[in-house]
Amino acid sequence: MSSGLSLPEEDLCCPVCCDIFRDPVLLPCSHSFCRGCLQRFWESSASPRSCPVCRRRSSRRNPPANLALRNLCDAFAQARAQREAAEASRQLCPQHGEKLKLFCQEEQLPICVVCQTSKTHKGHECVPVEEAASDCRAELKTALKSLQDQLTGLNKIKSSADMTVDHIKVQAQSIGQRIKDQFLRLHQFLFEEEKAALLAVRAEEEEKLQMAKEKATATAKRIDAFSQAVRSLQQELTPPANDLTLLQNFKASMGRVECLEPEGELAAGSLMDEARHLGNLRFRVWEQMRRVSPYFPVTVDPNTAHPCLSISEDLTALQYSNPAPQILSNPERFRMSAEALGSTGFSSGSHSWVVDTTGNEDWILGLAYRSVQRNSETSARPKNGFWTLCLRDGVYRAMTSPPTVLPLIGKPKRITVQLDWEEGEVSFRDQEEGTTLYTFAQTFAEAVFPYFYTQTAVPLRLLPQTPSVTKKV
Repeated sequence: MSSGLSLPEEDLCCPVCCDIFRDPVLLPCSHSFCRGCLQRFWESSASPRSCPVCRRRSSRRNPPANLALRNLCDAFAQARAQREAAEASRQLCPQHGEKLKLFCQEEQLPICVVCQTSKTHKGHECVPVEEAASDCRAELKTALKSLQDQLTGLNKIKSSADMTVDHIKVQAQSIGQRIKDQFLRLHQFLFEEEKAALLAVRAEEEEKLQMAKEKATATAKRIDAFSQAVRSLQQELTPPANDLTLLQNFKASMGRVECLEPEGELAAGSLMDEARHLGNLRFRVWEQMRRVSPYFPVTVDPNTAHPCLSISEDLTALQYSNPAPQILSNPERFRMSAEALGSTGFSSGSHSWVVDTTGNEDWILGLAYRSVQRNSETSARPKNGFWTLCLRDGVYRAMTSPPTVLPLIGKPKRITVQLDWEEGEVSFRDQEEGTTLYTFAQTFAEAVFPYFYTQTAVPLRLLPQTPSVTKKV
């Protein structure tokens, strides 16, 4: 588009000569042509006064000038001439008016031969414009290639960011659903516990009510007997009873009184045992809840797991499987081998966890720094930030440099990994036999994380531990 005009250059060109209109005229069919081009066409055409474009005949030998189009063409021609003049002036030295034939390497400017001898550029290295243009063109191509590579990298980052947004949404939905499922199980458990507790209350209520009712019935019968005895004695003592009759009935009357024993008080334990039902109720429910809520001191971090590792929903088991579709290549993820880290790092204290390896014949377990390499094949040894035990080809090895073969009798199935940060020890124990398989001695420079590797479909399973409750005195 020409500056200051509303039409593209091709709309200002005559269809006959394909150049900018010169003295344009307008035909009745609305097509415009240079006056000279139209006259020459009519002179050579078998159909006089026909439009060169649509072939419609014109009734006028001298069509009117298209003044609006001529003004546009004049303005366009003037603007083009100004641009050409400006371009020509740019090729001349503004100070000396000479043609710019040299390029000053130090000032990075094109100069003329007079400038080269002036004080401003005296002693500067100058080269011909053509040579400098070639060098600059090569540098610009290099810069262009660098920018294109950076743009490609930015597009990849943008694509990765878009994928991350989608993945986060899927993660949030999945996490939310699993939380709901776990709370649903807890709700169901609490509902069953509440139901059992209320049933126990109702059972005791029925038992104590039955005892109280039986006591009330027996007491009522005793009351009737005592009332009858009272009435009988009252009759014996009520005038006109004479002394002889009283004496004659005295033994029988006293016998009836003596056979009536007073009723005992309510027996102990006749009330509801509130302490049994309410004492430490929430704690007792929590203890029962451990059956459905196992405690795992370590869980797997899915964000670090290689795409070929499948992680269980509760994050306590991992196994080798087909790569997950569209898995994100986030910075935390291992991308070269089937590895994963635990979700919690340790930088103090003593910690331990147990891994069930039953049936798995290819695994590595232990600890690793967060900073270990994740984009390249790296041996799991202390020099690379790993302290691990390995089973491969039926041989147990402590991954030292070089690896230490462990002459074990039998095959440990449950491996306890134990860390003592302050002492700088990482120990591996056979949980079932209680024997130590190997111990690393190391002064740690940063937090360490549980480490897992496997390349078989048989899962490695973290085992739950029983939490203990202590009372401070």
